[in-house]
Amino acid sequence: MLLARSRLGLLLFGALLTLLLYLLLPASRRSRPDEGKRVWRAANGTVRTRMAAGEPPVFYREAPAAAVGPGRPDVLFLHGQAFTSKTWEALGTLALLAGEGYRAVAIDLPGYGDSPPVEMALTAQGRRAFLDHVLQELSMQRPVLISPSMSGRFSLPFLLAHGDRLAGFVPIAPVGTKDFTAEQYRAVQTPTLILYGDHDTGLAPQALQNLQHLPKHRVAVLSGAGHACYLDKPEEFHRALLGFLRQLK
Repeated sequence: MLLARSRLGLLLFGALLTLLLYLLLPASRRSRPDEGKRVWRAANGTVRTRMAAGEPPVFYREAPAAAVGPGRPDVLFLHGQAFTSKTWEALGTLALLAGEGYRAVAIDLPGYGDSPPVEMALTAQGRRAFLDHVLQELSMQRPVLISPSMSGRFSLPFLLAHGDRLAGFVPIAPVGTKDFTAEQYRAVQTPTLILYGDHDTGLAPQALQNLQHLPKHRVAVLSGAGHACYLDKPEEFHRALLGFLRQLK
């Protein structure tokens, strides 16, 4: 009888221990940073969220630098169709740039995230005016504009019309590049980093074919990355972006 009770006690203890491990392990895994992004998530910074005043309203996230370095331009992040400004916070990009002395801001484009849809986004002229509105509301003078995929519908009309108002341009396989001529691209004097993943065989080749007419461009290809190359290879993406920002005057 005593032996049976001892065995029953051990079984109950083992079951309790297994249950505790089951409950505790997932929590520890959730608190562990992603292995591939640990270097870039190490940047310590607070990302604040706000709705910009004025019409139309624009939701944005900002990681203000503790001390903006001399000569460092502001950096404005747009996003692709499947994403929002949250992408750049989750990736650690905003905090990383803030740690390097840059004011980094990411917005939700109209109809995405927390920014309401607006009628002006239906035309190229309206999308150009929208970005002009964003720069004014956020008090950004000559920022570097980061534009992946779908956001090319906004960034390219602005670049072609107001390239002198940008300190730099980073297109990441944007849409809409074929809507403009080689002559129009050649008139733009904005320093540009054409960035894409070598596994993106759709938009990237078309974008490169058209954007290579920009006279002040350089190209960075992320090996092993697809269309959203910044997600596939965050360390390489951040390294290329910081290298470009540091060489801007």
